[in-house]
Amino acid sequence: MCAGSDTRRTHIELDRLLCALRMGRVNPSPRRLVTIMCLAQVLVQIGAYAWPTLLTTFMTAWQLDNSDAGWITGIFYAAYTLSVPFLVSLTDRIDPKRVYLFGAATTAVAHLAFAFLVDGFWSALAARAAAGIGWAGSYMTGLKLLSDRVEGPLMTRAVAGHAAGVGVAGALSFVFADSLASAFGWPMAFAASGACAAMAFGMILVLAPSHPPRADAKAPAPLLNFRPVLRNRAAMAYAVGYCVHTWEMNALRGWAVAFLAFVAAGSVHPAWLTPAIVTTVMALLGTAASVLGNEASIRWGRVRLVRIAMTLSIVCAISVGFVGSISYPAAVALVILYGIVIWLDSSSLTAGTTTSADPSRRGATLAIHSMLGYAGGFVGPLAFGWTLDLAGGMSPTAWGLAFAGVGIVVLVGQLAAELLRRRADRDA
Repeated sequence: MCAGSDTRRTHIELDRLLCALRMGRVNPSPRRLVTIMCLAQVLVQIGAYAWPTLLTTFMTAWQLDNSDAGWITGIFYAAYTLSVPFLVSLTDRIDPKRVYLFGAATTAVAHLAFAFLVDGFWSALAARAAAGIGWAGSYMTGLKLLSDRVEGPLMTRAVAGHAAGVGVAGALSFVFADSLASAFGWPMAFAASGACAAMAFGMILVLAPSHPPRADAKAPAPLLNFRPVLRNRAAMAYAVGYCVHTWEMNALRGWAVAFLAFVAAGSVHPAWLTPAIVTTVMALLGTAASVLGNEASIRWGRVRLVRIAMTLSIVCAISVGFVGSISYPAAVALVILYGIVIWLDSSSLTAGTTTSADPSRRGATLAIHSMLGYAGGFVGPLAFGWTLDLAGGMSPTAWGLAFAGVGIVVLVGQLAAELLRRRADRDA
């Protein structure tokens, strides 16, 4: 009798769980939701750098010149920047889960299309543009999904964990793509990336709770009305900081390997300490610094942490090119240190924008934040390359000027953010 009763209860509980899954009513605890969301972001992001990793393979196979390759690389960020205002703002009007699912599905389709359909410049351009749209639909919308369901200190930690998941996946994506391409051919790198994005889609579809707008919520503002967001000076101070932060992050991430290879060519160094390994270590330690920086901001104050990180960034940027060109060990140490300093305030900047936003316009605020960030991320590597060319090509002086130019941009951004912050304090 007892066994039969237990069996019936088990079947009832299973029926209830299946019903909840079908109705989208699974409600994991806030901490478990953060874990689910961070894992999903790793799966979505793991294929992000498959194209840069295998760039030389495609340039040879498809006879692409540097301009062609640059367009395919840059179209990802351009598509992201153009689509993110619409997609993230949409989360103020409908459940962010629906927008996230669109982004994950688009990412999966883009990677699978690259694996099985792409055969040259134009098809690669289209697939990478689709991947950029998919990332716009899953990056900040994933953060919005969390911020609507998580509160208090856990929310700032959720932002840090979210950024860490993206950072770890981005760092590992180079090894992920290279290993699969070496073993099975380049299509497998993109096919596996598409499969991972599809897994993220399934996880969020089943495990993330739906969050329809509350019945007593205010009527949503017009979809692309950003004027109230731009008037929020406290949030815009963090967004401007994020713009120059992403500018220098992508400049370093885009040129660190080339800089290290330039220095290594004229310096004795261990054979195993390759520029690619150094850059991977830089990204992983930077991700850890982002999490620790967020914890420091909770204890010491977010504004203070951002000020310290940006000031140290300026010092590193001015030093790394001129001093790092002297020897390879110096270049390795400075590049890794610079990466740690850059990532130190990454989570804090995004958390600052999130917490300073009007809750009814949080999606639109994150859209502006992300759009400014990726616009800076698109221009930063280009401006760095232009500086190298204007300085006469790769030389110690040219590298020093290029890195110093990044430091100047950070200084201007820091001053602009301070001005906005002071005006916000005066208006409060």
